Amino acid sequence: MATLLQLKYIVKIVECGSMNEASRALYISQPALSSSVKELENELGIEIFTRSSQGIALTVDGAEFLTYARQVLDQASLLEERYKNAKPRKQLCSVSTQHYMFAVEAFVKMINSFRSDEYEFTIRETQTRDIINQVANMRSDIGILYLSEFNKQVIGKLLREKHLEFHPLFRAPLHVFISRDNPLAMKRKLTMEDLKPYPFIQYEQGNEGSFYFAEEAVWPDYAPKQINVTDRATILNFIIGLNGYTVCTGIDNGDLNNERIVTVPLESDETMLLGWITNERAKLSHPAQIYLDKLKEVIAEHGYTILSE
Repeated sequence: MATLLQLKYIVKIVECGSMNEASRALYISQPALSSSVKELENELGIEIFTRSSQGIALTVDGAEFLTYARQVLDQASLLEERYKNAKPRKQLCSVSTQHYMFAVEAFVKMINSFRSDEYEFTIRETQTRDIINQVANMRSDIGILYLSEFNKQVIGKLLREKHLEFHPLFRAPLHVFISRDNPLAMKRKLTMEDLKPYPFIQYEQGNEGSFYFAEEAVWPDYAPKQINVTDRATILNFIIGLNGYTVCTGIDNGDLNNERIVTVPLESDETMLLGWITNERAKLSHPAQIYLDKLKEVIAEHGYTILSE
């Protein structure tokens, strides 16, 4: 029978992403931790983790086991609170997202809605493949990304393989973010040909990146000037300082600095279907549910229609 200590070991390994880091966090030796996990796997007759030169990852059985392990630990915590007068556990919620200002805006609203004395919330603006992996490994409750006619086959296949579900939120026409000082800023619509003289700025997708994982739904056939970045603040600074441009949903807020940056519709038949992904074996936490409510609230405030699943 699995012990609470073994369950805590499994959860900590997933949170840390490696045996070595988990052993340091738990103040036990790495061999002792590995032995405990192996003993549990043998007892249950399943493989919880796969081991390779790249590290460890949850198996399908392991992902399902993790869900039950967290439920048991939650129940054990309730017992401690009731009979030991212990402090309540921190409210926890993790979100992984592509670089969308509306996702951050909703995260702020979610946090402001809590009256808890203690919480630990995490939001990661990261690469598309990492979003998928983090939700698959249950490091994040929710992932936010988009599908298009171009990428939906590849992304959809990957989501199915990792037992993830895509839930549509809204559909957005494409817009270009450019400097207010750009000569194109006064146009009602832009084409990719209009933008050719200016630097194209896109989010880097890592060594395994491909067009299917790009955050930009369209891109120039040939960009004589191209800049790859990893964070949203940099992309906004480059739009202003280098007169560059990027392609996104068109949703803006205070971060966009409307005095210096504008959004202009892009002439394109392509659209972005924004949505959230979750692990089909996981049950969303209360804070994650609240985050989804705030996400829909923010999207509606920006004038978009929330899609029903």
